Amino acid sequence: MNRVTPALTASVRHEHVESRVVPSLERRRLRAYLFMLIADGMLLNLAFAIGGLLRDGFWWEPRALLAAQTMLPLFYTIALYNGTYGLKALSDWSFAVRKAMVALAISAGLVNFVGFYTKSNSDFSRVSVTLGLLFAALMLAALRWGVVRMIHRRWNGRIINRLVIDDGGSGLPSPDAETISARHYNLDPASHDPFMLDRLGKLLRNQDHAVVSCPRERREDWAFLLKSAGVYGEIVSEPAHSLGAVGVHRYDALDRTTLVVSTGPLGLRSRIIKRAFDIAVAASALLVLSPLLFAVALAIKLEDGGPVLFVQRRLGRGNQFFDMVKFRSMRAEKLDHDGDRSTARDDDRITRIGAFIRRTSIDELPQLINVLTGDMSIVGPRPHALGSRANNKYFWDIDRKYWQRHCLKPGLTGLAQVRGHRGATEQEKDLTDRLQSDLEYIAQWSLLRDIEIVIKTALVLRHDRAY
Repeated sequence: MNRVTPALTASVRHEHVESRVVPSLERRRLRAYLFMLIADGMLLNLAFAIGGLLRDGFWWEPRALLAAQTMLPLFYTIALYNGTYGLKALSDWSFAVRKAMVALAISAGLVNFVGFYTKSNSDFSRVSVTLGLLFAALMLAALRWGVVRMIHRRWNGRIINRLVIDDGGSGLPSPDAETISARHYNLDPASHDPFMLDRLGKLLRNQDHAVVSCPRERREDWAFLLKSAGVYGEIVSEPAHSLGAVGVHRYDALDRTTLVVSTGPLGLRSRIIKRAFDIAVAASALLVLSPLLFAVALAIKLEDGGPVLFVQRRLGRGNQFFDMVKFRSMRAEKLDHDGDRSTARDDDRITRIGAFIRRTSIDELPQLINVLTGDMSIVGPRPHALGSRANNKYFWDIDRKYWQRHCLKPGLTGLAQVRGHRGATEQEKDLTDRLQSDLEYIAQWSLLRDIEIVIKTALVLRHDRAY
C-alpha cells in the first residue's frame, strides 16, 4: 500500500497544469440560449402586432396580442424539450430553424384545438393570426441564422471544448480539439495516486468532451477514470462490453469511432437547479447564522489565541484538490493537515470549545463559504482528507469505486450523514457504508431529495460519533 507522502507529488513538479485550464464555453452557451429565449418572446409578440396592424390598421391590436401571449407558453414548453435551445442549434442554423418551426406549428395547432372546443376561436382574427404566424416564422428563422453567423464570427464557430488525451492509441486528429500527451503529463489510468487524479481533473476542467486514445489493455482503466471525473467521456475503440459503454459516436470526417463511456451525473438543467439551490441556501444560512458564527470565532480566539479557521486540502469534484475551511477545533500546535490520524474519544488534541463545536457540527459551518465559491454543494458526498484511512488502509485501496463519488461536488451534508454513517472510520465497513450511500445519491439525484436531506440534517446535527 502506497502512502501519501511528499514524494508522491514529485511527478507534478515538471509541469504547471493550471496553465492548461481552458476557459469555460458553458457560460457563453447559456448566454446565447438566454438571448434566443428572450428574443423569441419579443419577436413572437412583434410578429402578431404587425399582423394586427396590417389587418386592423392600428398597433398592438388586443386580439392579435392575445393570440401571441396564449401561444408563447406553449411555444416555450415545446421548444425547451425538442432541442430548439440545444447545442446543435448554435452551430447548424437549418437544424435550429426546423426545430423552431416545429415548436411554432405545434403551439399554434394546440391553441386552435383548444379554441375550437371552448368555442373561443371568435376571440381571434383569422387574418391577423395567420399574418402573425407568417411573420413569426420569418423572424424566428432570421434570428437563428443570425445567431449561428455571430457564433462563427465571434467564437470562430467553437461551441464546445474537446480534449483528446493521446495515450498511445490510434489517435483522433480533430482540428477543433486540443490534444495532449498522457505521457507528458504523467497520466496513468491504473494509478491510485490522488495527485495524478488532481492533475487529470485540472486538465479536464471546463472541457465539454474528453476523448482518450489508448491501447486495448488500458481502455477499461480510462473508462473508469472518465466516469469518476464526471465528464462526457469517449474512448477511441471498437465496441467492447467490458467498458460499460453508454453510446457510440462516429466522427465520419476523421474516420474514427468512439465509445461513450461517461456523460456526467447531471445534465445542464439539473446543474443550474442544484447551483441555484446551493447559492440560495448558503447565502441565507450565512446571513441568519452570522451572530452564531461571530460568537464561535470569538470563543476560539479567546481560548488560546490561535487562528479561528482551519484550512485543509480535500478531494473535490473530478478528484481535484480544494481548500476546505472549518472552525479550528484542535490545538494550534497539533493540527493535522493531511488527516493522518483520526480523532478519537477524549482526543488530547481537541480544545474545550472544539469539543463542543464538533459534537454539534458547528465546526462545519464555515464550509458555507466553500459552497458560495463553487467548491462544494449544500448536499453531496462529504469530502475526505488525503490521509483518511479505515483499518489502516487508504479509502481508495478498500474500494476502487471510491473515486467515482467525486463526479459530483462534495457536500456540506449528504445521504450517508443523515443515515448515521459519520464520525471516525475505524473499520472498512465504515467506509463502504458511506460509499454505497454516496453512489446511490449520485445515481438518484433530485432537488426534492436535496431538500429532504437538508431537513433531516437539522435533526441529526448532534451525534454520538462526533469527537
